[in-house]
Amino acid sequence: MAKINVLDNQTIDKIAAGEVVERPASVIKELVENAIDSGANAITVEIKEGGISFIRVTDNGSGIEKSEIRNAFLRHATSKIMSANDLTELVSLGFRGEALASIAAVSMVEAISKVPEDLTGIRYVIEGGVEKEMEEIGAPEGTTILVRNLFYNTLPRKKFLKSPQTEGSYVADLMEHLAMSHPQISFHFIMNNNSKFHTSGNDDLKEIIYRIYGKDIVKEIEEIHVEKDGITVDGYLGKPIINRSNRNYEIFYINGRFIKSSLISKAVEDGYKEYLMQHKFPFCILHFSIDTKRIDVNVHPTKMEVRIANGQEFYELVQDIIYNALHKQEMIPEVELSAEQTKGQKPTQKPQLAPEPFEKKRMELESQLVNEPVSYEVKTEPVVQPVIRPIMQPTQSEPVEAPVTESVPKPEQLNLFDDKLLSAKAREQYEIIGQLFDTYWLISYQDKLMIVDQHAAHEKVKYERFIKQFREHNIVSQNLNPPVVITLNGREKECLMQYQDYFASLGFGIEEFGGNDYAISSVPMDLYGYKDAELFYELLDELADETISSRTPDSIHTKIATMACKAAVKGNMRLSRPEVEALIDELLSLENPYNCPHGRPTIISMSKYELEKKFKRIVT
Repeated sequence: MAKINVLDNQTIDKIAAGEVVERPASVIKELVENAIDSGANAITVEIKEGGISFIRVTDNGSGIEKSEIRNAFLRHATSKIMSANDLTELVSLGFRGEALASIAAVSMVEAISKVPEDLTGIRYVIEGGVEKEMEEIGAPEGTTILVRNLFYNTLPRKKFLKSPQTEGSYVADLMEHLAMSHPQISFHFIMNNNSKFHTSGNDDLKEIIYRIYGKDIVKEIEEIHVEKDGITVDGYLGKPIINRSNRNYEIFYINGRFIKSSLISKAVEDGYKEYLMQHKFPFCILHFSIDTKRIDVNVHPTKMEVRIANGQEFYELVQDIIYNALHKQEMIPEVELSAEQTKGQKPTQKPQLAPEPFEKKRMELESQLVNEPVSYEVKTEPVVQPVIRPIMQPTQSEPVEAPVTESVPKPEQLNLFDDKLLSAKAREQYEIIGQLFDTYWLISYQDKLMIVDQHAAHEKVKYERFIKQFREHNIVSQNLNPPVVITLNGREKECLMQYQDYFASLGFGIEEFGGNDYAISSVPMDLYGYKDAELFYELLDELADETISSRTPDSIHTKIATMACKAAVKGNMRLSRPEVEALIDELLSLENPYNCPHGRPTIISMSKYELEKKFKRIVT
């Protein structure tokens, strides 16, 4: 039998560090969260070589007392909790007491800190988990942590790091998420002596989104604020026009903590389901405020995962919130013909920033310590209020728009809440001009040209009819004579029992036939290309794979959408004017007529302003 060895503390620390410190971004996340917990309203992060050789995190928070500086670097030493009972009432971002000890175990760390009541601060140096220096030092209030030569003593870990450029991109992505997590804090991020962004800390999330994602994104987002069942949701929902091909732009925070949650992603995506094509994902930035007793953040050392009590109820609540928020908007995308680009314009207004915790004397001292040349000036761009004009919510106050030189003022987009296209009054005003390419119908409405895709529109109408029949158990069935006998395994039988009501609502008649055999005696009347039991098998397989159940499973919606698509009139099929008038009237009577079941738009619009610009009637 092999001998059991008791590992020494240094080895234990390096092993533990592997759970917390994966790369430079991991270090910065822990240090910035500590800075936020300290009450700082200004945080500066500087890195060099992607953070592999140099990281500096400076804050103007409460600082660390001289007598506590050693304890701060001990494993499982924290000021956030005193016992396991406190885990149910966590309001801080950090609590495990592992971060500083883990970072110090695999790098060279220097900490400079001062509390408000002391005249001087403390400087503490620890390398590879071993204390090197400790001395009093002149310092402003707050804390600076310097981390040099990450993984210098654990070379196997260092080999797994990517290039400095790639590691730097991870840090930049993290800093953007941290800045959006606390808009009331001024964040300054510096990479290789170049300022990447600097937020004002004025508690305006929309400004930060503008700084990070630009004007084109900001003009396509809508604010959301909902309080329901003890949960508050704040943030911004992107319109379907800015959908993405992955989930990287689904950004969620719970009680100020950036998290990843498949449950929330599923709920949000299902709320968007009617507006997005398959394999497309929404752009959204959402802050959830939840009672700490309803969540568990002590799941993983990175604290990126959370467990939520009553997950199914929470899923349905979030889905409803997103669904209802989107249904309040009229989602007709507007086509812009103009070639002019305004993305590069730089507004000149500069708001007041929170005091930046970064001063020359400290830089001089640290530069002397590492024999680096001193550089007091950092290239920076002004922090500005975004150029925003709300499109869908006229009740909100409008930020001041940046000056744009034009011969005439640009008109605001038609407010479809006041003069809605989906109203009886609007029906009297719009005029069907004709059909284009045997596929698109042109409608004139006020100062807009509406373009309707007849296939997408008919598909949407057919889908809504099928859904209504499904919910009311009115889908017509056709009998099979003789019945189709099928054999199911254990998992399939369980799935059939769980969803038998849904199969019945779709028009399937299914009876036990003995043992593992079942007889399908009737199927939906209009199978549109499906053969006998083919639709049943496809549904059964997909239902068995669903991990989070909603009120109606996704697979049911998907199959109904497919049936609607196959039944709908296609492009290049000419419709008569009475037929298209009836189609458009029925389309515009729906609660959501803007997208087909697969997410494609049914209607787009083009403004008179855009056309006149193209014909040079308006010169910019």
